Amino acid sequence: MGKTALLDYVAQSAADLRALRVAGVESEMELAFAALHQMCGPVLDRLGRLPGPQRDALGTAFGLQVGPPPDRFLIGLAVLSLLAEVTEDGPLVCVIDDARWLDRASARVLAFVARRLVAESVLMIFAVREPDADLDRFPQLMVQGLREADARQLLRSVVPWPLDEQIAEQIVAEAHGNPLALLELPRARSPARLAGGFGLPEVLPLPGRIEDSFLQRVDALPSPARLWLVVAAAEPTGDMALVWRAAAYLGIPSAAAASAATDGLVEIGARLRFRHPLVRSAVYRSASAAERQAAHRALAEATDPQLDPDRRAWHRAAAASEPDEDLAAELERSAGRAQARGGLTAAAAFLERAAALTPDPVRRVGRALAAAQAKAQAGLPDAGATGPGGGGARR
Repeated sequence: MGKTALLDYVAQSAADLRALRVAGVESEMELAFAALHQMCGPVLDRLGRLPGPQRDALGTAFGLQVGPPPDRFLIGLAVLSLLAEVTEDGPLVCVIDDARWLDRASARVLAFVARRLVAESVLMIFAVREPDADLDRFPQLMVQGLREADARQLLRSVVPWPLDEQIAEQIVAEAHGNPLALLELPRARSPARLAGGFGLPEVLPLPGRIEDSFLQRVDALPSPARLWLVVAAAEPTGDMALVWRAAAYLGIPSAAAASAATDGLVEIGARLRFRHPLVRSAVYRSASAAERQAAHRALAEATDPQLDPDRRAWHRAAAASEPDEDLAAELERSAGRAQARGGLTAAAAFLERAAALTPDPVRRVGRALAAAQAKAQAGLPDAGATGPGGGGARR
């Protein structure tokens, strides 16, 4: 949501002040006083100025000397005194990020110190994901999502190629104002898919804890609800009418959608949107190849060949499991229509898929070269690589 970015801004804005920073590390949660040592390490040269009992307690806690287990109260007082010593040279800012990953001993000492800041010129800022009982009494700033206009501006600032309006709306809707999602989702999607939705839904690696959480929720759903979600994930524009028709083609009952919505994975309205930017990828990634092909086949059947021949061709191609010249030719015609309306990125995507589905080697090379040329004209990265494996013709 941007907590760390805000803390970076604090540190940069207070460039004339001394700053001590610490970030909780999950792997160090079992190491007592690990975070406290990280924060106080740069100023331990002042340890000798502390009163004897405080100096000994902190020195023992940090392993600088041998002694009996230190009293936690004395450790807290020692850190407070140490920070006060530092402020003799000017005000001090202590920035504590990812407080949920602090080891418990450090977290308690830092909260103890924060509660006793009265006359000291010390500012302590904690970033937490969930409310923390030890920090409840302090002033709080809830970091909310960006407003829709700001979200759109941020999204367009990180996409250097043409951005299809429907895809932009879907990303903004699913990001829920989360700036990290707005920055990362376009990077995880191919330029062709951002240009017009004509790209194979990427099977993206997701952060372990997030992926596991969503996959557990998906796996707990009844089989019809899981397949309904795969259909929804395979159609990037969120067209509910199209999803309903495809689901009916597969014989999925309408109650399946209600199960997915009740579990909080999707929001169903005039347009479908997933409740978290990573849910769509998690759903698509967890599906078998057969389930993905079935979803795309149903979406192709549900798409009107007169009103949207290009989307129908694309879903047919995603459902294909072997070369098919008729389908490759249809994709080539879609590429021509895309080029005629200035959609070079979409044209490149059509031509790449056409090349992959072309059985004749000579025609395959020709279509691969045409795809590379369309990419180069659109200024896309990796313009020379074609085909799903990245090999093929190069200009």
